[in-house]
Amino acid sequence: MSLLPRHSETIEKGTSLGRDAWLRLKKNKLAMMSFWFIIFITAACVLFPAFPGFPDPNKTHLVLKSQGPFSSGVSAEGEKVFFLLGSDHLGHDIFSRIIHGGRVSLMVGLIATAVSLTIGLIYGAVAGFIGGRTDSVMMRIVDILYALPFFITVIILTTYFGNHLWLLFVCIGAVEWLTMARIVRAQVQSLSKQEFIEAARSLGLSKWRIIFRHLIPNTLGPVIVYTTLTVPAVMRLEAILSFLGLGVQPPNASWGSLIKEGADRMASDPYLLIFPAIVFGLTLFALNFLGDGLRDALDPKSSKD
Repeated sequence: MSLLPRHSETIEKGTSLGRDAWLRLKKNKLAMMSFWFIIFITAACVLFPAFPGFPDPNKTHLVLKSQGPFSSGVSAEGEKVFFLLGSDHLGHDIFSRIIHGGRVSLMVGLIATAVSLTIGLIYGAVAGFIGGRTDSVMMRIVDILYALPFFITVIILTTYFGNHLWLLFVCIGAVEWLTMARIVRAQVQSLSKQEFIEAARSLGLSKWRIIFRHLIPNTLGPVIVYTTLTVPAVMRLEAILSFLGLGVQPPNASWGSLIKEGADRMASDPYLLIFPAIVFGLTLFALNFLGDGLRDALDPKSSKD
């Protein structure tokens, strides 16, 4: 006769930090609404222009200019045209230009953020891990770059190279990585005193392997949070530059340039300002709410709740 207990023991399944963070994020309704809104607006900007019959954003209908929302008419070529959000002073379809402008604004935000993330991660991790005189020199370079006036630099570059979209990536990326480098440096300095880094050193691992295999992956929590807050900051910078005439040039458009056009004609064509401003504002709010939600979800203290 067996003396072993007959009941089967249940084994608790482990869970990862990422799954715990996702479960906490799902409880934040505002952050999840923001997440799905960002997915929707990104998919709309990417997929809508591929639909057959989608209006050309640069096609003009001078006989149908300054039309209101949900209006239709016949163009000079005899083509029936429907304006979902109305038309501007040149007969451009406002909805089509908002969608295509969103492509530019989101692309600037994502690419410039990716550039600043890459530079800031590597620069800050190297400075924080090596320390000493190297760290001092690298951080003084950051301080010098911080002191440079951003808009004067952009004006000089645009005057010399002309208004090009790639110049936006260079100018914005050259500014935003500075804060990222400081955040990563502070995290790396704290992690360098942990036992697992001392163990990696004792095993004879090279400095670069410790940085890329152990330090940078362990800084991703704060980095992800700051990245979600960097995207709207970059988009705001692009909008300010376009508003000043230093960003995207006609006939191309971004949300910032559309808002500038709407502000110039606010009295005669209010819809030209209202609709781009609403879409741009909602996108910025969503990105900030998502960043706040990720900050709370990735906070280790919240796991005790």
